[in-house]
Amino acid sequence: MNKAVQAIQRYALSGILQSGLGDSDFRVLEVLLHKGPLPVNTIGPKVNLTPGSISVAVERLHRKGLVSRVESAEDRRIRMVALTRQGKNLIVVVFRKHAAAIRKVFSEIPADAQRQLEKTLKQAGRQAEALGLAEERER
Repeated sequence: MNKAVQAIQRYALSGILQSGLGDSDFRVLEVLLHKGPLPVNTIGPKVNLTPGSISVAVERLHRKGLVSRVESAEDRRIRMVALTRQGKNLIVVVFRKHAAAIRKVFSEIPADAQRQLEKTLKQAGRQAEALGLAEERER
């Protein structure tokens, strides 16, 4: 399973890197594209980045003009991160290419097998999450 995941990641990442984005930048822009503006501390867990790493990524994207950072009107301690027009234009194109690359990887697998794989992976992911939480509580 790890070998398959790593091969897919290498293939998909090559297209992302060709766009001039790194992996973490792509993940941040992609979550903002699909979820809309988010507090910076909410983005990290969604894209598997630590608080320090998400701060660095958001700062880098801000310097490139791809995201904006604004203090929340309700709570000035919260900084909202949103795509700029330039950021949205970039991630829409990059994400379309990324999605096409993933579809290409799975193109020879019948649709019903793809649906079953998706269902099975979701079940395995939920089980792994539950086991991890149970182990944390036991410590």
